[in-house]
Amino acid sequence: MDEFIGCLGAVTIVLLFLGFIYAMRYLNYKETMQLAEKGLVKPSRANGGGKTALIWGIIITGIGLALLIGLWPIGTMIDTSIPFGFGPWMLAGLIPTFFGLALVLVHVLTREEKEDEKEEKTLPEKGKKAE
Repeated sequence: MDEFIGCLGAVTIVLLFLGFIYAMRYLNYKETMQLAEKGLVKPSRANGGGKTALIWGIIITGIGLALLIGLWPIGTMIDTSIPFGFGPWMLAGLIPTFFGLALVLVHVLTREEKEDEKEEKTLPEKGKKAE
C-alpha cells in the first residue's frame, strides 16, 4: 500500500506540473486572441539585448557546480580505484555545468558578432569622402 501511495503522489506531481503548463499556454492563447479581436498585435518579446543566454548560462552553471561539490564526497565514502573521487554520479553535476558553459559561450560568440555588425555600419565606405 505504501508503494501505491508513493506512486500516486509522483503521478499527481507530474499531472500538476503538466496542468500548470497547459493553463499558462491556454492563458497566453486567450490573451493573443483578445488582442487580435481588438486589432492589436502582441508585442514581441525583446531578447533583453541578447542577455537571456548569459543569464541562464550562469544559473545553470551555478547549479551544476553546486551539484558537483555536493556529490564529490560520495567518491570518498565509496572505496573505489577511481582517482579524485570521480564516478558516474558526478554526471549529475557535470552535465548542467557544461550545458551552462555552452550557453555562456553562445552569448559571447553572438555578442561579438553583433558588435562587428555595428562597427561595419558605422564605418564609412572605402572610396567615399567623409563629409
